[in-house]
Amino acid sequence: MPEHVKPTRRYESPRRREQAEQTRREIIRAAQRLFEERGYAATTMSAVAAAAGVALKTVYLAFDTKSGLLRAAWDVLLRGEDDVPVAALDWYRQTLAEPDPRRQLALVARNSRLVKARIGPLLKVIRSAAPVDTDMAALWELIESDFHANQGAIVAELDRKGALRPGLDAASATDILWTLNHPDVWHLLADRGWTPEQWEIWFAEAATQQLLGPDGPVPRRAARTAGRGTGHPL
Repeated sequence: MPEHVKPTRRYESPRRREQAEQTRREIIRAAQRLFEERGYAATTMSAVAAAAGVALKTVYLAFDTKSGLLRAAWDVLLRGEDDVPVAALDWYRQTLAEPDPRRQLALVARNSRLVKARIGPLLKVIRSAAPVDTDMAALWELIESDFHANQGAIVAELDRKGALRPGLDAASATDILWTLNHPDVWHLLADRGWTPEQWEIWFAEAATQQLLGPDGPVPRRAARTAGRGTGHPL
């Protein structure tokens, strides 16, 4: 009678998993640097492999496509290596919980400035690749929808407080905040020589006047010092 033989289990040690994850992080860092320096079209998987110091096969085993690699780089840059949802981040919860409407918009301006300075270059790569790559077009559409939803969450809190200016509904207020805070506006003003600090002050004042009414702009000192978090481009 044939003896039953148990299938051999593949053993994967914690050390091997840690090494694989470290290699993945190095590939992502190298890819981000090349994408920002060269753009999407000019960055090849071979160049990423060389920059990361690994074999080309290793890059393809970790990321099937160049678009998948760029998406992974975006996720890490946006949410961190632990992939924590934006809604769970302390700075985001603090912004939503801020009771003073003007202070709340100052927090939005502060956090938006910090995150745009960090993710702006890679976001520009995704934006420019969207018209020529279907995967990047889908990623840009997701970024846009998430971004609009984040503006809506801020506006919902302002509306709940009764802080929106008379005659302004929440849907219109969301579109206004989305437009003022849009990455394209950030890049346009940066191309005109604006500093991130100038953008933060302008955005806080413009958002306050457009959403809360003409009672006065956010004090410049408040706009400069409000908030200390980083994360999603509010």
